Amino acid sequence: MYRNRRTKILATLGPASSSKEKIHELFMAGADVFRINMSHSSHEALNELVATIRSVEKEVGRPIGILADLQGPKFRLGNFSDDSIEIAPGDKITFDSDKKPGTKKRVCIPHPEILKSVSKGDRILIDDGKVTLNVTRAIKDKVTAEVISGTTLSSRKGVSLPDTELGVGSLTPKDYKDLDAALDAEVDWVAISFVQRPEDVAEVRKIAQGKVGVLSKIEKPQAVGKLDEIIELSDAIMVARGDLGVEMPIEQLPGLQKRMVRACRTAGKPVVVATQMLESMISAPSPTRAEVSDVGTAVFEGADAIMLSAESAVGDYPVEAVAMMDSIATQIEQDANYASIISAQRGEPQPTGADAIALAARQIAETLNLSAIVCYTASGATGMRAARERPSIPVVALSPVLRTARKLAMVWGLHCVVTQDAYDLDDMVDRACRIAHDEDFAEPGDRLIITAGVPLRTPGATNMLRIAFVGSDGQSGV
Repeated sequence: MYRNRRTKILATLGPASSSKEKIHELFMAGADVFRINMSHSSHEALNELVATIRSVEKEVGRPIGILADLQGPKFRLGNFSDDSIEIAPGDKITFDSDKKPGTKKRVCIPHPEILKSVSKGDRILIDDGKVTLNVTRAIKDKVTAEVISGTTLSSRKGVSLPDTELGVGSLTPKDYKDLDAALDAEVDWVAISFVQRPEDVAEVRKIAQGKVGVLSKIEKPQAVGKLDEIIELSDAIMVARGDLGVEMPIEQLPGLQKRMVRACRTAGKPVVVATQMLESMISAPSPTRAEVSDVGTAVFEGADAIMLSAESAVGDYPVEAVAMMDSIATQIEQDANYASIISAQRGEPQPTGADAIALAARQIAETLNLSAIVCYTASGATGMRAARERPSIPVVALSPVLRTARKLAMVWGLHCVVTQDAYDLDDMVDRACRIAHDEDFAEPGDRLIITAGVPLRTPGATNMLRIAFVGSDGQSGV
């Protein structure tokens, strides 16, 4: 089976969607990659979900990607003696490390890194931005701030620091343990939450040692300021609009989303657009018109993947949400304006042999109206370069490595097939034609274009193009 769309769908698993039957339904409805949120998953639950997904994968006969999303640092207020206090603009409150219950004058922030890092003039946002304070004084272990907006401060509410670069990395002790567990479980991607600087990505890459793809979630202003360096070090990027919309002016989000999608497309790195895409479907069987337009915008921009969070994890209609996202993406890609918009946003190729081959393959395939582009890819790099071109012709990615095929399940337009490596050029052409025929991308008499590296089985050596006819038996014709 293959999808009738190029944009991929990530579905978050949770209480509403963790059974084998439900995961199978989600895949059949359109999910290509499953996200496991480590904020709510034990290592035992992680292993059980991975085993279940692999069981479904075996049944459907298609590679399925798995993303383990690390929690990252979560900052919260301490407790108030009466659970909450009433506040008004102009009020001042002191944050300190004293764990005694808070009052109208002071409250604990049990995170010494915050008290050490904030400076006068920095903003403190609490409860997803419902309360805004401005720091008026910062000394060794006490921070005094003035209320700018908000009416109530409550115990254990989340704290955000949009203007402060913390002196600690994005991995907490819990994240280190979760990362090790994710590597042991052989997931395909790990997502880093609250990335601030390129060094955060480099640290995860050092631990992962190439065993998984590293996806950086952009949800901090500090990360936006270092976007190019973070993209360069990452294998993929997520436009995490939830926390980013709290820490930055919300009206800047559309422009930032376009900037990040285009930067990733230029770099040839997968990009995921996430958060509140079909939020109303948590409790309703259909989305709002604005949500449909939001999903459509991400598809028109050429994002590799679009993601469901609570909609599929805890919502009342998880399968319907995936099916709706599939339907929206499919319809957008059939729109008369889609091809021209995607083409207009296409970046210039890098001066490398792999990029030149990918560009030539797209141009030849579109000029000759070939049935498919078939690329051999062991590491996944060749497949990603083909996807970077956003061709109007289907792309079939053949790999002898199952983990590569699973990883590429998140990449725009790639239909991944696991096959034995070709043993010579003739076998390579025959195998490509047979698989394209068997997967319903080509009929006898059709032509397709094949990209590969010669000598065979040489990573990063994509240097060959071959046009082949599909014979009556599915093999290559004369």
